[in-house]
Amino acid sequence: MNKDIIYIEPENDITDIIAKIESSKEKIVALVPPKKAGVFRSVVNIKLIAKAGITAEKTVVLVTTDPSIIKLAATTKIPVTKDLQTAPSVPKVDIEINEESEEELAEEPGDTIKTEEGITDEQKTPEDDSDTKEKAAKPEKKRGKVVGKAGNAAIEWIKSHKKTIIFSGVGLVVLIILAVWAFGIAPAATVTVGIKTENSNFSENVTFTTNATEENAAEGKFYLQEKKIESVQEVTFEATGKKNVGEKATGEVVVYAYFKEKGVVAINAGSIFTINDLSFVSDNEVSISWDGKDDVCDNKGQTSSLVRSGCQVSGRVPVTAANAGTSYNIAASNSGWKTAADIGVYSDKAMSGGTDNIITVVEQADIEKAKSELKSSNESENKAKLLDTIDESLLVIDSSFSQDTSAATATPAVGEEVKEGVKPTLKATTTDSIFVIDKAKVEEFIREKAKLGSDQKIYKIKDPYVESFVKADNGYTGRLKTSYAVGPKVTENDIVEIIKGKGIGDAQHDLKNITGVVSVSIDTSYPWVNSIPSDTNKITVNIDLKDN
Repeated sequence: MNKDIIYIEPENDITDIIAKIESSKEKIVALVPPKKAGVFRSVVNIKLIAKAGITAEKTVVLVTTDPSIIKLAATTKIPVTKDLQTAPSVPKVDIEINEESEEELAEEPGDTIKTEEGITDEQKTPEDDSDTKEKAAKPEKKRGKVVGKAGNAAIEWIKSHKKTIIFSGVGLVVLIILAVWAFGIAPAATVTVGIKTENSNFSENVTFTTNATEENAAEGKFYLQEKKIESVQEVTFEATGKKNVGEKATGEVVVYAYFKEKGVVAINAGSIFTINDLSFVSDNEVSISWDGKDDVCDNKGQTSSLVRSGCQVSGRVPVTAANAGTSYNIAASNSGWKTAADIGVYSDKAMSGGTDNIITVVEQADIEKAKSELKSSNESENKAKLLDTIDESLLVIDSSFSQDTSAATATPAVGEEVKEGVKPTLKATTTDSIFVIDKAKVEEFIREKAKLGSDQKIYKIKDPYVESFVKADNGYTGRLKTSYAVGPKVTENDIVEIIKGKGIGDAQHDLKNITGVVSVSIDTSYPWVNSIPSDTNKITVNIDLKDN
């Protein structure tokens, strides 16, 4: 198993050592103390080192031959080895402890001391005085413990100051915890590095496809995704159409044709006859024909006309005015009539029966106007709703936005009457759509096309957009535009590796020596923190771009 060997410098304090243990990436951490390392001669520090190893789930080993350090390591069961080639082990130190030391008997001044079982000083014989004096001269030993005035005083002091000793111990533990927190856990640093950059413009022709398999972002061909939302809206509008629903005039026209040989001319039902922009429609089919006999000719007495023009045959066609109204009640007229057939036409009787009844109706132009107003009134709102549904990872082609309100129904319908006091309504399903492309692929394309030197980096691409977006034969075309901030290549990881574990002044000095760095600001988590933590997770780096 790999181990991390850490050489402790004389100026390192306990917080430095704990930080090194915590930041180690190995499970075994070998600490090599210097010859003069006062920090390792404190049992409190040794306990903190042992605790740091347990908390970080690492095995801490001391590489030393110093007896005093070995003795302290034994009390906290930290493994020790004399060199890096020898297997470590927990040292054993013999400490003599009398098991009965807690059973001392304290004596108060003036008490009678038993020197022999059942015999007091008052019962002693003169012969025994020498023994008594000898025993009085020497402190009495009982159960392996020396009992005397000094011992009694110490015990009594401990008893009388028990609360003080307990509170002092608790206070010491709290101080140790605060020290670990203040110098091992709390320290953190935020580093803001100002980097000088220059703005460069970007403009490239690109193409777009609606087929995902045809995408080639590296060559500037991007896949178009269409985003849509639908909304149903209803608006009222004004009907401007007028319609005469009165009676239609009726009558008949005379049609005639010239025949130079036998034949038939048919006038179909629905044939149109016009005079002075008024149209009349034939009610049924009428045929005129010539069988070769002169007695049916209208011009049979006119020899020269019959020879020159042929036999004139006529017939009567019943007609009805195309529209209602009194304007179709016209007098008979021998001229001015027109028809599509190759025949002549005139009227020898007046048209009659037409009446006026003007009503308001919906026209198609009214509906188209309502659609246009509906589109203009909700375009901004609908576009905002559509954009809210689009993920930030996508680049929106703004000029591709479109609205379709073709699915619209008017009530009343086109040509139908609108009653007085009632406004017609238009209910429309509006479909709003817009094209988007993958923003990450766009930025990758921009970085590739920028062709920067190995020592430069694009720090920020400022809102790329597509202009001149138009449909082409095989998809769409457009021009991708933006600007970007470029400067020397300095990464956040580079900055962290340079400053971790260093003092504030050294860190600032080293960062300012980096080409392109124009300012450095270091803020620590607490006033007493005067160095950058070795734990990279406690270092926050902000890069502040300084435009040229």
